[in-house]
Amino acid sequence: MMRLGIVGLGVISRFYLAALERSPDFTLAAVCDRDPAALAGHGVPGYRDHRELLAAGGLDAVVVTAPNDVHAIVCRDVLDAGLPVCVEKPLATTLADGRELADLAARRQVALFTAFHRRYNSNVLALRDKIGDAAIESMTVRYLEQIEEHVGHDRWYLDAARCGGGCVADNGPNALDLVRLFLGPVALRGVRIDRDGTGVDRQAVLALDRATVELDWSFPGEVKDVEVRLGDGSVLHADMLAGYREFKESLRHEYEGVLREFAEAVRSGAAWSDGGLAALSIVDEAYRREPYA
Repeated sequence: MMRLGIVGLGVISRFYLAALERSPDFTLAAVCDRDPAALAGHGVPGYRDHRELLAAGGLDAVVVTAPNDVHAIVCRDVLDAGLPVCVEKPLATTLADGRELADLAARRQVALFTAFHRRYNSNVLALRDKIGDAAIESMTVRYLEQIEEHVGHDRWYLDAARCGGGCVADNGPNALDLVRLFLGPVALRGVRIDRDGTGVDRQAVLALDRATVELDWSFPGEVKDVEVRLGDGSVLHADMLAGYREFKESLRHEYEGVLREFAEAVRSGAAWSDGGLAALSIVDEAYRREPYA
């Protein structure tokens, strides 16, 4: 079993912790959060600074679920310590930081893994299996929610600087990764972004090669789905939430998938490659095309 440290004990960390209880690859070895109250009850050493966690040693890998604006800082220190890292999307809040992390992982000969949990969704995978080798004419990914219902105490999501922008920076990478899962690499062809008075993007539409991504952080409810039109005109659909009645219930099995593949990434070392940097590149281009007013 590989010894895992978790940096950041906010809303997403509980899904990693639950997945760890069933993981055949990892065991929890240490946790880190700036809030001392968050460190209690895990049965492992707790640290308020990720540098202290790394200096203590005894880890084989690290998961980073801290706020988006510190992804680059924490991942850089983890990689410098020679440890593979799984970082919640987005890889970083700037493309320059993302590229620097990728270069550092290559030099340190360890894996840099971006957690796109929706690619492990059972309904998404069933759709991909159903399509098989059939030609895809076009697809639409919708990621619609009322963001305030999802962030809990993690109010940094609603700070454009800390989040990286808004729905494009945070939900965009998950949706873009699903496009990549079905179509492979794609390019951005057009974008529309609508922001609130604080500068947070609340709605966006990204037009890509044979794909459209629709994002909304002000939607009354929650819709997460994929629609695929095949070359023969037939239309297939996957609702990521179907069959999961409780709020965020679908994330439980998805994060089990994240840890399974992260274990493969750890074993692959520097040979590991995923779409973290590609998604960040499209997000960067989207913001450059639609600059802040």
